[in-house]
Amino acid sequence: MKRNKFLASLIALSAAPMLAFSKIQNSILRNNKGFKINAGEGRIHGHIKLKAVNANILDVKVSGSDTDGDLAIFEQTSLSPGRGTPMHIHHFQDEVFYVMEGSFYFQVGEDKYSLTAGESIFLPRKVPHAWTQVSEKGKMTVTMQPAGKLENFFVTMAALDHEPTPAEIAKIFADNEMQVVGPPLKIN
Repeated sequence: MKRNKFLASLIALSAAPMLAFSKIQNSILRNNKGFKINAGEGRIHGHIKLKAVNANILDVKVSGSDTDGDLAIFEQTSLSPGRGTPMHIHHFQDEVFYVMEGSFYFQVGEDKYSLTAGESIFLPRKVPHAWTQVSEKGKMTVTMQPAGKLENFFVTMAALDHEPTPAEIAKIFADNEMQVVGPPLKIN
């Protein structure tokens, strides 16, 4: 029995340097070339047309796959006045929104904010938040750090062939490192 514990410990200790080396190796081998994404285009997926939570269009500008998961940036064309996200938590990512066009209403924790073009908002990880589109049309950039699984969430929501139930939406959130904790915001 002691021999098995010793061997297991030895294997675990010998793997630690390899894991550290692989992270260093990824940093060394990381793409060192910039890239351009044209206006109105998305990298990798083209336009991602959401269903269910809202009917917005997402364009991946910088994918988590471009940055070894360190960062992701999306451009969102908002086409769903009066709709937005349910109150939710990102367990591992901070999120920043920059409003390019239109107006939006956000709740972060207990605080509520109205944002218009040119304004930004920071949403810290582990803090419940939601937003709702106020204007007829709008556009925002969304930055996630680290990238997390939000890109996969968008792709999954766009691929649905039906209007999901609240339970299905909650599961898709959970599968992508988020947790639904309340209903969408109502515009006052």
